[in-house]
Amino acid sequence: MGMATHVGMLCLWLLCIPICLHLASTSAQSHNYMIHMDLAAMPKAFSNQHTWYLATLSSVAASLNSDPSSVSSKLIYSYQNVMNGFSANLSPDELQAMKSCPGYISSIPDMTIKHDTTHSPHFLGLNPVGGAWPVSKYGQGMIIGLVDTGIWPESPSFGDQGMSEIPSRWKGKCESGAQFDSSLCNKKLIGARFFNKGLLSQYPQAFLGVNSTRDTDGHGTHTSTTAAGSIVEGASFFGYASGFATGMAPAAHVAMYKAVWEDGAYISDIIAAIDSAIEDGVDVISMSLGLHDKSLHADPIAIATFAAMEKGIFVSASAGNNGPLLETMHNGIPWLITVAASTLDRQFHGTLTLNDQVTLTGLSLYPGNFSAAQIPLVFMGLCDDMEKLIQVRSKIVVCENVDKPTLWNQFQNLTAAKVVGGVIISNNTLVRYIFEPSPFPCIFLSVQVGEIVKNFIKSSAEPKASIVLKITDLGTAPAPCVDHYSSRGPSKSCPFVLKPDVTAPGTLILAAWPRNIPVTDWNLHEELFYNDFNLLTGTSMSCPHVAGVAALVKEAHPDWSPAAIRSAIMTTSSILDNTFGLIKDIGDDYKAATPLAVGAGHINPNRAIEPGLVYDAGIQDYVNLMCALNYTQKEIMVITRSAAYNCSNPSLDLNYPSFIAFFNASDSTSTSHATEFHRTVTHVGEGPTIYAANITEIEGFHVSVIPDTLTFMEKNQKLSYKLRIEGPTIKQEQVAFGHLSWLSMDLKYLVQSPIVMQCSVDCVVEESTISGRLLCSMTTVIWVSVMGTASSFLPRAKKFLLL
Repeated sequence: MGMATHVGMLCLWLLCIPICLHLASTSAQSHNYMIHMDLAAMPKAFSNQHTWYLATLSSVAASLNSDPSSVSSKLIYSYQNVMNGFSANLSPDELQAMKSCPGYISSIPDMTIKHDTTHSPHFLGLNPVGGAWPVSKYGQGMIIGLVDTGIWPESPSFGDQGMSEIPSRWKGKCESGAQFDSSLCNKKLIGARFFNKGLLSQYPQAFLGVNSTRDTDGHGTHTSTTAAGSIVEGASFFGYASGFATGMAPAAHVAMYKAVWEDGAYISDIIAAIDSAIEDGVDVISMSLGLHDKSLHADPIAIATFAAMEKGIFVSASAGNNGPLLETMHNGIPWLITVAASTLDRQFHGTLTLNDQVTLTGLSLYPGNFSAAQIPLVFMGLCDDMEKLIQVRSKIVVCENVDKPTLWNQFQNLTAAKVVGGVIISNNTLVRYIFEPSPFPCIFLSVQVGEIVKNFIKSSAEPKASIVLKITDLGTAPAPCVDHYSSRGPSKSCPFVLKPDVTAPGTLILAAWPRNIPVTDWNLHEELFYNDFNLLTGTSMSCPHVAGVAALVKEAHPDWSPAAIRSAIMTTSSILDNTFGLIKDIGDDYKAATPLAVGAGHINPNRAIEPGLVYDAGIQDYVNLMCALNYTQKEIMVITRSAAYNCSNPSLDLNYPSFIAFFNASDSTSTSHATEFHRTVTHVGEGPTIYAANITEIEGFHVSVIPDTLTFMEKNQKLSYKLRIEGPTIKQEQVAFGHLSWLSMDLKYLVQSPIVMQCSVDCVVEESTISGRLLCSMTTVIWVSVMGTASSFLPRAKKFLLL
């Protein structure tokens, strides 16, 4: 557009509207804001939203007698898909003036955000013989977009040998930048874009690392190859976890949207990345990041992913790494899938052999080499005396972990003393985070096994031992288990929808890694270790597993909605571990995991391809939910970008494949309570099928289904049922749960949904809103744990604990 045309339109705009009110000035510093606008208010003189936004900013500048030449620098992004509006750097005066401009709806301050495999495909049952991989052609033709720290294109996991051609519908591009040429893209990596205008607008001197899509952290390379890495032979972590490395959907294409940088990330950049992913034509978005304690209309991720859902894009998001307490999760957004994290049936070990006679096994992940010779062994108790530790550094030092000093302090003391080798005796489950990987040869033994070592040292005149490392054991049990760090529900933003949705492998996941970034922050004997693959832990790792599985399901069923794909993944998930008992919760002393930790269960890709029944939901269903939450018309408009929806049928009863009921613990007038849910399922199997309902017995409650059989005569037929829960009021420390199963008469399909009963949700009316929007917070449920969270336990930032 020419300068004259733009100036003319600006003049017309200023004539068409009153100048935005000039408010009293303040001296406060400017800040980034995301401004939501009503497109219905845009004058016809403007051919596009971008010029209207510029003109609006110009009118703000004019009302404050500001320099009009600064307008273009104020505008950060004009969003095209995720929201009707833009982001801009505004002073308090400018923000107040903006609120008086025609078309203004609301503003959200920009905010920082943190980003939260050789065996996991096999553990999930993926194989080339039958099931999800061959049925979905390994995800061929699907495009997975990731919003993350960038990508290392030279990794063998991004090789495109055998890849299909880039889909003709793809509109994205490979942007050149520092140390990243567009020629680095291929038929596997088909898109690479980067976004940092929000960060630089707020902090012009921010350190970016490399100003391009190149990954300088490693997180994005790891997550993208977990979702869709090509098959690579001979992958390992210095001998641990050796085998073939592959993503969940190895034939899918990858598009990276880098919005997380060395000096942090701003939500305006994250939203711009999602906006571009939608425009480019991705099929699935994977986001291992999130915001805490934001209501849906104030959560830019919820707003942006609503637009993605409207376009048929499936979104997988991490639940967070703030477990094991309840109400610690983020991304409890009804229109995406929220993923918890669990363990594999794989452990990394070392052995301690006492005087060439007794061999003991413990956890170890030391990446270096170590002599297998017999070395003097000494017991140093709490290992809290540095002077004594230095005196025995040439021996294998045995420490016993009790309450104090902490496990972390003992580990640091051994590191600082530069001991030849170490043995730490502890039953603390957090040892799995400490030893990833250790900077010296170290084995963690249980208290029971540790007693053998202590007795041996006491009874031997010259106790010696040898250490053998780099042992990988498969088939360990029980597995999977929900891990300690994985954030738990319910969601504060929308507690009436049970979250998380599922769990997936997240602990010690092997995936690609940038060759020039050390695999650990530890300095191992004055040497940094580099490798093409790394082992990371977090819901950041579980999230792309589900994104990859969603690509498989979408390839097999291209006409399914995101809700139907989510339903297929949820209802086919397993609630049993490899011992055929309920999946355990490490954060709750290995008790049975409730759905507030495990969701519907552990993902099962092969069954998700053919779920039998699906629970579908559309835009109006989500609007009805927001209406029932007393969201105002403006707040709903912020999310939906439309004023066309009404609240004629508000309902908290979303057609979701799970159930959560609240029973008022403080209601002394009644000893019982009843809650009803209504659901509609679609038969996606072939031919006539009859399903029969079964409900696990839940002590103290009566749960019934009406009708208890569903008879489908044809594919895509829809039938409805009612679930009724009757029971007593629940005390604050109680969480009751069970499962509803629909089993087809031919035993081909088992469709399961979790049921949770919990003490009541406290909702108060917010007086500042016109309609009295419900502000909900869960009555605290006591979830006893003597250990800190994985993230708070470690006194320094660790890459593997990021979301």
